[in-house]
Amino acid sequence: MTASRPARYRGVFPVVPTVFDDQGCLDLEGQRRCVDFMIDAGSQGVCILANFSEQFVLSDEERELLTMEILKHIRGRVPVIVTTTHFSTKVCAERSRRAQDEGAAMVMVMPPYHGATIRATPAAIRSFFEQLSDAISIPIMIQDAPVSGTPLPATFLAQLAKEIEHVTYFKIETPQAASKLRELIELGGDAVEGPWDGEEAITLMADLDAGCTGAMTGGGYPDLIRPIVDRYFAGDRASAMEHYNHCLPLINYENRQCGLLSAKILMKEGGIIKCDLGRHPIAQVHPASRAGLIEIARGLNARVLSWAK
Repeated sequence: MTASRPARYRGVFPVVPTVFDDQGCLDLEGQRRCVDFMIDAGSQGVCILANFSEQFVLSDEERELLTMEILKHIRGRVPVIVTTTHFSTKVCAERSRRAQDEGAAMVMVMPPYHGATIRATPAAIRSFFEQLSDAISIPIMIQDAPVSGTPLPATFLAQLAKEIEHVTYFKIETPQAASKLRELIELGGDAVEGPWDGEEAITLMADLDAGCTGAMTGGGYPDLIRPIVDRYFAGDRASAMEHYNHCLPLINYENRQCGLLSAKILMKEGGIIKCDLGRHPIAQVHPASRAGLIEIARGLNARVLSWAK
């Protein structure tokens, strides 16, 4: 396997949920407590405005406000990745420049798509990322996720890494992610600075074995994910696997039962935030599923349940 270049950013970078009040308005006080918990719980960086942040229910004005407020509140304590995905090349580039100017360490972007059928051609996708790279001077993470419905073969991603200056990080969330990561690392070599795992760590151990250097997980329990990655990078794979197996019921429950509201459910239960609702029309989690998530987290002594008490 060809080794990738030393990564500027590595480790556990969970997604920050967007906190609303019970009227569906932004709760900036709760948002700040949420971020403080995530940093105190061991996050080596965070990502904001991702799909797990409900970015698709936010107005442009709210996105700008959250970016400014969160970056200002974090004050450089950890690096912040800002998701700037948009179908329009111009809008994505403008969002990304503003994020960079406000202190973002990196931007994360999906390939241009809209709905179930509107897609860009490979040539247009390449041009999209070329123009985005020309607009900024910080790393670009391409988010390879099924939600976009856009096939991004490892050969194509490796080519983008080799030929576009700031395209250096890749979050792989597709089926058989470990195989794709191996192929991407082999084909991209030094151009692939950050091959990353995603999807709530459901494939984390396989992806670590494949060579991933970062994990973008849910935000509810970085204190439980961090030891897996730390032990693995320290060369103690057996201990990492043991801890992963210990945490896997919670990881699975988040991934398969409660989804993007998981972190907020746990944060509300722990008194960090006051409201765990998603913004309408996002479906709320069934009370039984909510109780199941909390039960598993409590059995693992997840810090989210005690941090604010």
